[in-house]
Amino acid sequence: MSENYKFVQNTKCEYFPCHKVEDPENFNCLFCYCPLYALKSKCGGNFKYAYGIKDCSDCRIPHVKGKGYDYIRSRIEDILELGSER
Repeated sequence: MSENYKFVQNTKCEYFPCHKVEDPENFNCLFCYCPLYALKSKCGGNFKYAYGIKDCSDCRIPHVKGKGYDYIRSRIEDILELGSER
């Protein structure tokens, strides 16, 4: 079965790639805005806080071909919990 849904690339984007990478041909744009951002310090990525704002510019999790999709998908329950009434 194909897994093409796990990888999207927009090389015409004026910000492509939005992070410095060694291999731009494998840069995944699927999660242009990372869904894990809302998890704050529990996202699992390489981030820092600058002036009270989360800075994810050193994180590559959403942009790693294959692995990024799987990691974010594994955290969907945590993201959904943020929006629940529990």
